Amino acid sequence: MRWFDAGVNLTHSRFAEAPEATLQRAQDAGVEKLLVIACSLAETEHAIQLAERFPQLIVTAGVHPHDAVNAPDDLQQQLIELAKHPAVHAIGECGLDFNRNYSPPEIQLRVFEQQLEVAAELELPVYLHERDAFAQQHELLQKYANKIPRKLVHCFTNGCAELEEYLKLDCFIGITGWVCDERRGEALRQAVPRIPLERLILETDAPFLVPRTLKPRPSINEPYWLPEIARVVAELRHESLQELAAATWQNSHLLFGCEGWQKA
Repeated sequence: MRWFDAGVNLTHSRFAEAPEATLQRAQDAGVEKLLVIACSLAETEHAIQLAERFPQLIVTAGVHPHDAVNAPDDLQQQLIELAKHPAVHAIGECGLDFNRNYSPPEIQLRVFEQQLEVAAELELPVYLHERDAFAQQHELLQKYANKIPRKLVHCFTNGCAELEEYLKLDCFIGITGWVCDERRGEALRQAVPRIPLERLILETDAPFLVPRTLKPRPSINEPYWLPEIARVVAELRHESLQELAAATWQNSHLLFGCEGWQKA
């Protein structure tokens, strides 16, 4: 089985010392391709540098809502320049997060829409983050739904009602280790069987969201554990791992429009 981890924070300090070892363990588990999430312009540049070293990586270019307050005035132009690199296959991680409001909501809204405009102009997928801001995010996405052909709801943790609205906007749905948490993930676990197979994406969001089903639990999450997330998802959906692997591999390539930007 071949797996595509559609969300890894490989620029995080927890991976700084030995990205080679992390990627080798992923390869050993069948995780052959990975998308590196960028949450700022600096992280985008770092992610591109990693992709230039490791051909199995593709990256996003964008500004997370937490960092929106630090976005430069020429954010759109900088994103357009960064997106010229062939490793960049999506705009984001972008969106709205009104849970902690590390950036003021009005700034989040402005920076998010700027990134939606760039994704529409460049015809790139948008890599979405949302927490406690569904109504506002949904309203903006409706405005750009027909202009941005491919959208991923990264780390979806909501329930069936929100899922249905995202599906109406033709979004792909990213499932992480949150689904392995019977305490916090019950709404998600009920929604997972309702995701059309052709819209389902798997991601670890490593080093965060260690699957709680792992015994003993590792200190951090990493791409190596993507098959464990897949195992739980397959059980909830009453599908075989082989079927899930084939579908999510194909979906990820369709979503990000890639067959590998480097030829090994």
